[in-house]
Amino acid sequence: MGTNTDVRASPPPRKRLRTEVAVNTPTARQEPRLFAPFRALGLITNNVPFVLQTRSHKGATDGPRIHLVTCLGKAWAMWEGGKMGLLFVGPDAPMPITSLAMDGNAVWASSGPYVIKYLRGKEVERFANPLETHLTHILIFGTQLLALTEDGSRMLVWDTSSGELQTTIQFEPGFTAIMIHHPATYLNKVLVASSQGSMQLWNIRTQTLIHTFSAASLLTSPSNTNSTAITALARSPAIDVVGIGFSSGEISVYDIRADERLMRMVMQDGGIRALSFRSDGHPILATASSTGHIALWDLNSGGRLLHLVRGAHDGAVTALEWIPGQPVLISSGEDNSVKQWLFDSPTDAPRLLKFRSGHHAPPHLIRYYGEDGKQILTASRDRSLRCTSVVRDSRSFELSQGSLAKKAANLSIPIASLKFPPVSALSYSTTRSKDWDDILTAHTDEAVARTWTMKDKRLGKHVFTLAGEKKKGASVGSVKAVCVTACGNFGIAASSTGVINMYNMQSGILRRTFNIGPCPANVPSRFRPTGKKKEERCITGVASDALDRVLVASTLDGTINFFDFHTAALEHTLVLPSAAVSITLHRDSGLLAVICDDLVVRIVDIETRRIVRELGGFRGRILDLAFSPDSRWLVTTSMDSIIRTFDIPTGRLIDLFRTSSVATSVTFSPTNDFLATSHVDSVGVYLWANRAQYSEVSFQSIVEDDVVDVALPSMQGVAEDEALEALSALTVQEQPTDVFVTPPQLDGDLVTLTLLPRARWQTLLNLEVIQQRNKPKEPPKAPEKAPFFLPTLPGVEPRFALEQKQAEEKKKKETKRLQRAAGSSESVFFKKLSEAHASQSSDYEDFFNYAKALSPAAMDLELRSLVTIEAQQMFLAALTHRLHSHRDFEAVQTFMAVFLRMHGEVLASNAELQHDLETLADAQRKESERLLELLASSLGTLSFVRDTM
Repeated sequence: MGTNTDVRASPPPRKRLRTEVAVNTPTARQEPRLFAPFRALGLITNNVPFVLQTRSHKGATDGPRIHLVTCLGKAWAMWEGGKMGLLFVGPDAPMPITSLAMDGNAVWASSGPYVIKYLRGKEVERFANPLETHLTHILIFGTQLLALTEDGSRMLVWDTSSGELQTTIQFEPGFTAIMIHHPATYLNKVLVASSQGSMQLWNIRTQTLIHTFSAASLLTSPSNTNSTAITALARSPAIDVVGIGFSSGEISVYDIRADERLMRMVMQDGGIRALSFRSDGHPILATASSTGHIALWDLNSGGRLLHLVRGAHDGAVTALEWIPGQPVLISSGEDNSVKQWLFDSPTDAPRLLKFRSGHHAPPHLIRYYGEDGKQILTASRDRSLRCTSVVRDSRSFELSQGSLAKKAANLSIPIASLKFPPVSALSYSTTRSKDWDDILTAHTDEAVARTWTMKDKRLGKHVFTLAGEKKKGASVGSVKAVCVTACGNFGIAASSTGVINMYNMQSGILRRTFNIGPCPANVPSRFRPTGKKKEERCITGVASDALDRVLVASTLDGTINFFDFHTAALEHTLVLPSAAVSITLHRDSGLLAVICDDLVVRIVDIETRRIVRELGGFRGRILDLAFSPDSRWLVTTSMDSIIRTFDIPTGRLIDLFRTSSVATSVTFSPTNDFLATSHVDSVGVYLWANRAQYSEVSFQSIVEDDVVDVALPSMQGVAEDEALEALSALTVQEQPTDVFVTPPQLDGDLVTLTLLPRARWQTLLNLEVIQQRNKPKEPPKAPEKAPFFLPTLPGVEPRFALEQKQAEEKKKKETKRLQRAAGSSESVFFKKLSEAHASQSSDYEDFFNYAKALSPAAMDLELRSLVTIEAQQMFLAALTHRLHSHRDFEAVQTFMAVFLRMHGEVLASNAELQHDLETLADAQRKESERLLELLASSLGTLSFVRDTM
């Protein structure tokens, strides 16, 4: 907001004032009217390797502090290794981050052609590539920064202290550099690995190539070296020894001083992505593959395989690091997770100690859980159901599907293959969540619905099988829609073959079956099922009202069916002009939103069972919608990547904005403060703050052409020093005009009054009479008896202060200096009159606003204080100008009458005031005649209308 200023020279203000932004500024146009980007949830890491840093403090008894820095796309996050808590998130870089490094308190990140230095999450320095090509790998080397270009042909060297580019090293043709590594104890020397499988040892200071390690010496079979790249380098505790990983799965433990390979190991599944040597005295090498496996090798036994952790990550492992001096291995993967593995003994298999994880596939269905707005249920194509915390990231978790890790290890298959299919429908009720299962889900191409318990964070006890209730020989359909009643006692599941069953959530027993019946005759023929499935009608959505009186079911042939909840009788069928894709019911208001196939959202009142609103204007298939908690707004997302907000009472579009990717699902917080969205290309959940919670918002209708492009919220949200600016960003930049506020002047030809009560002007005109009437008849009498409490003097014996009264009377006497100061002081009334006269104001607006605020007694005193000729001339000019502006007519008449009555003799005896009096009299005569004409015209019009009626 505004220009960036350096505030380090002066202390920050105690409280910043919000600056008003003009309506026509570019920033005002580029922000949504109702929602402001807030922050992202569920992002842990991506394919960029993390950076580990350990810090030991003198006298610390709890061991070294561990910090992890992971990449979140354009931003980075720092985690505390002890409890894996999020410390802070860095600001967004201009381009996606490709490499990270740490140096003391500084975090370095390569983003496009830049290398950016951060201190405590704030950018402090930026180095730019003079070749304007992207940088892929960086290394902090003492006071130097090394970076490789994207094409692998050059290595740039900067001086971190001065920020100058020291040198550029160009590699020979046929050598594509992809990685830099510094061997321990090697002064000014680095290893550069290539995608051709060879390595080079360079002296940075002299810019000379010391030695080249050919691919033939590094690999076993030289015939395969043409397609084998070096993908990982690791420093070992032994001097001159490094670990080298190749894309073919081969691992070499190499002595670079003797140019000799010491050991060779091979991982069968995928290429090597990361290496790390254990540093607590046990000669163990950990390697990770692109398929998510982690292998542990015993180097004392010639590279014997100790353990193989299959499926340690659901995607490729991006980094491995041993914590120095501890039997703990940290791994990160492309599955958006960071895990810590503990080794209880050198030969035991590792066990999972701590982890932070999120979805590793974009979520496609999100719903707020509960009434406090602190948790969001998210379902993804990775076959998981997670609970994402809005308040704290450490409270997020995945609902357990059983002991799948043990089964996967026994069967040697990935854990993901044992999970349930992706969730296709979701419903919950928190009413009985402490007693039994409270979540019901349907899964893709499955004929069963499953229950879950949020209290125990796991799969529930019951599986509702719809296929078991069908007749023999009948086709079995998949569950398409589920619903948990508001009371939490019943779960309803509907299938693609028209079966609607209601089960008890506590016992899992089938309680009732609803028969959808045949297709109505008035359904258009193009929607009717044909062939063998003529009697099967696909259910696309089910919902029950708040009191369990009505069950609503939508079908693919375009009907909304209303059932009696207790008798299961079909009471009414509403035929829509298009197929119903899904339905959403707002139980408090009884409004049912139906997504139709003709790109229209139809709102049905379940009480009257009629369509009350039709919302259109979509340019792509509608994916999801959500009601606001008060059912006033309806937020929709569609394939055109636009999120629209409709005002239901008026049926008008009041807000729309386009995101960089399509939003697959939306959900509104029950506390009305946030809108949450999920997108096709991101594993996170994004929060948008509701501006209506923080400021007045005008609900004016807009058109589709008013769409604005908005970037997705970042993980950081706002920086610490921009918290106040971010709060002001939540307010609407444009100030809508209030049509109910009376303007100061309706028209220039009309006469405007002050809108003050008539008694004020009557009191000012008759103030002398009122004061005379309220004058006391006799002076107040002294009390006959002395007061009970007499003033006493301090001391042991009680003595009365007889001389205190005389001292007080002396204090009351004013000195001549005070009398002179009081006579020379000017009142606020006279100052405003003088300022308006000096500035030659046309209407004396400030002066009359102050005068109208005075009481009748105070105004009488101010008018009496105008005793000089100059003050009387200024006041006469003020009355004349106010008459010409046609405003405050009755106030001017009152002021003029009282002023002439007070100072009439002085005005008549001074020739200097004759011209001002004649000017005022002329203005008074013209305004009075015009006012009488306006009144006569209005009375004539009124009498004509009255007579004709």
